[in-house]
Amino acid sequence: MLTFLIFLAVLSLLVFVHEFGHFMAARRLGVEVEEFGFGFPPRLWGIKRGATIFSVNLIPLGGFVKLKGEQGENADQKDSFASQSIARRALIVAAGVLMNFLLAAMLFSIGFVGGLPQEVSELAAGARVEERRLVIGAVAEESPAAKAEFEAGDMILSVDGQTFDAEEVLRDYFQSHEGLALAIEVQRGDQKIVKAVTPEVLPQTGQPGLGVYLVLVGRVSYPWYLAPWRGLETTADLTVSIVRVFGGVLRDLVTRGQIGEDVSGPVGIAVLTGRAAALGFSYLLQLVAVLSINLAVINFLPIPALDGGRFIFLMIERARGKPVSRQAENIIHQVGFVLLLALVILITFRDFFRVFKS
Repeated sequence: MLTFLIFLAVLSLLVFVHEFGHFMAARRLGVEVEEFGFGFPPRLWGIKRGATIFSVNLIPLGGFVKLKGEQGENADQKDSFASQSIARRALIVAAGVLMNFLLAAMLFSIGFVGGLPQEVSELAAGARVEERRLVIGAVAEESPAAKAEFEAGDMILSVDGQTFDAEEVLRDYFQSHEGLALAIEVQRGDQKIVKAVTPEVLPQTGQPGLGVYLVLVGRVSYPWYLAPWRGLETTADLTVSIVRVFGGVLRDLVTRGQIGEDVSGPVGIAVLTGRAAALGFSYLLQLVAVLSINLAVINFLPIPALDGGRFIFLMIERARGKPVSRQAENIIHQVGFVLLLALVILITFRDFFRVFKS
């Protein structure tokens, strides 16, 4: 129950910030906002302030801002979305994504003052590192670690009662104990797990090991005057990485009809949120920042029904000198929404299967 409440709070924050971006951009540009809603209809509660209804709706998996004239109506009225220039409409469409990027940068900046869990291999000048730990970054298939059901993200607490804070030292320890059972204690969320694992010669390296990719992680902090810059830089770096990941996901979906195993829906994200919260506030703060970037990238993908799809139609209008038929655009967005909903449902069922299996 606590995991669900934390997930709902995180989702509420991300959705509110995203929709607030659309809301503020529209208001600043003189466009009337008819409704600012959390969740999707049917409406549970609403209150009208000025021309805007602020509502809470039944399905808490998103939100929306309803603008006057967003379906092309009232184009002769100056407070209508339809009467605005292409540049103004594009700014309103992109404002939600921009707010999610700003939220991520702000959270990283705040986090870096107190310290965030980060890989410590390449750090900027001025970094302070504490609480160094080795974390499993990946597990090779059919390896001793895979057979012992270790997972990426497991934090290694001890091996045979000894602690290690250097990847090379632990790798040498594995190699020197080929064929001997090792007692390995890891932390996974709020659980501490101890398993006996025997190093064996790995086909990938020809050397004894467990078949894990190890990452040295520490609590990294910066002076307050460097933290904002590091927050912006981290947001930019993660955005590039996430765009590349989504590019691969879309490629696999189109060419192979498959959804990558690393893709998670609401259930998977809720599980991750619970694990991050169990590890501590800094882990949860960092996850929220990463999720905010993910939400921004997903929303700006050139897919109908998303902000990116609507932005593409504005660019087509600019290139053609006239808009696409409103009826045709609405149909395309509706089809896109149905397909996206089907994809989310499919991923959600897969997440449920994973959770119950584990």
